[in-house]
Amino acid sequence: MSYAVVIPTIGRPSLHVLLARLVSGDAELQRAGDEHSRSPAILVVDDRPAPTEPLAVSTPVRVLRSGGRGPAAARNVGWRAVDTDWVAYLDDDVVPGPDWSGRLGRDLHGLAPDVGASQGEVEVPLPADRRPTDVERGTAGLAGARWITADMAYRRAALRRVGGFDERFGRAYREDADLALRVVAAGYRIVAGRRRTTHPVRPAGPLVSVRAQRGNADDALMRRRHGPGWRERIGDGPGRLRRHGLTTTAAVVALGAATRRHPRVATAAGLAWTVLTAEFVLHRILPGPRSAEEIGRMLATSIAIPPVACWHRLAGELRWRRVSPATAVPAAVLFDRDDTLVHDVPYNTDPAAVSPMPGAREALDRLREIGIPVGVVTNQSGVARGLISPEQLERVNTRVSELLGPFDAWSICRHGENDGCGCRKPAPGLLKDAAAQLGVPVDRCVVIGDTGADVTAAVAAGARGILVPTGRTLRQEIQAAMEVAPDVAAAVELALSGRVP
Repeated sequence: MSYAVVIPTIGRPSLHVLLARLVSGDAELQRAGDEHSRSPAILVVDDRPAPTEPLAVSTPVRVLRSGGRGPAAARNVGWRAVDTDWVAYLDDDVVPGPDWSGRLGRDLHGLAPDVGASQGEVEVPLPADRRPTDVERGTAGLAGARWITADMAYRRAALRRVGGFDERFGRAYREDADLALRVVAAGYRIVAGRRRTTHPVRPAGPLVSVRAQRGNADDALMRRRHGPGWRERIGDGPGRLRRHGLTTTAAVVALGAATRRHPRVATAAGLAWTVLTAEFVLHRILPGPRSAEEIGRMLATSIAIPPVACWHRLAGELRWRRVSPATAVPAAVLFDRDDTLVHDVPYNTDPAAVSPMPGAREALDRLREIGIPVGVVTNQSGVARGLISPEQLERVNTRVSELLGPFDAWSICRHGENDGCGCRKPAPGLLKDAAAQLGVPVDRCVVIGDTGADVTAAVAAGARGILVPTGRTLRQEIQAAMEVAPDVAAAVELALSGRVP
């Protein structure tokens, strides 16, 4: 069992405290002869957009760059750069316990193959001489949160199977819960470990709670990905968005009625806004230290938060409206043949003319590696027209398999366009036949092809269709497709993760 530690960073000084603790802890375990004291590879992923100077880190640490695309992208860069059995994630502002490496080794040792992740215990120190502030209480919530990547180890095979983190989550928010839900949907379990990590409360400005409302856009993405019950599934509360919506609506109605000189409506709406805002202010002040500074900050930000939260949620709903729901790993992936897997040679009768599309073999091997069946669904009307003999078609298909590897199913329509069959794409027959050959539900299949007929057949069969356009794909077919990928490899990653480019 091997593992690596990946730490995404934006260059905070706390990174050096973390690295010093890791290195010193490993050295202590080595001296003590701990059986789980094997020093892990440590990868720091520099996620600064345009660093003017390299990170100053110690020699045992490997530094990678992710270009400022956010922590999800940085974590993906990390796990894809190693070939270990496990990848342990730490945030750059945590302090692992002195025996963290040894405890991590014991947490991961002997875990069953269906365990996809192990979560560490996170502690948040709070002041003992006063009540915690709003920011401190928010950070303290991490101690009871599920699946946070402040200290989380994933089996690399599980990351590979679901495609890693969804990089559309551009902030350190919800990307960890999204990954965990997809890993669970893929059939893995997530267990609790015994290693411990401290997460200090970072200094924050007076408007940090207002800026945090950007997370409402990520909540919209979570709803699209995982359905309306996603909060319960991650162990989160219902949130306050509905109350924020009522508060914002009351303010808008009051202002509108006052402008149009409807005093009774304005008064009623204004009273509603006052009551709702007062409840929110008290909700935030009562657990806190009651200092004049904290009360003033809670009053000002409680007025600003409801409309800001609603604005970000609306922006998120609009931005992510075309995102496909995250589903379990597909039961099978079915490919069109010509111009998807191999270059189209019209009515090809010569096996020597078969030429794979760029990246097709790698994309197919990716699916085979994680155990997902692959099949071919192809229209071959040349047989009905007398342009190709059945024997010639068989020899060409054999050559396709020789170049691209074995397929678990072949489903071929040999009818002409006017034969009225139910198998020729865009009819769903080929897809249903391939699914039957594989023994999987057709609605859990993904179809990848280069024409509108491919994705239309997928819709007709209840499957998911991904279009990979070529120079001969019609513009209207591209515009009509729900999901489009630039090449076969990207289409496979999209099929595995549900991401829409």
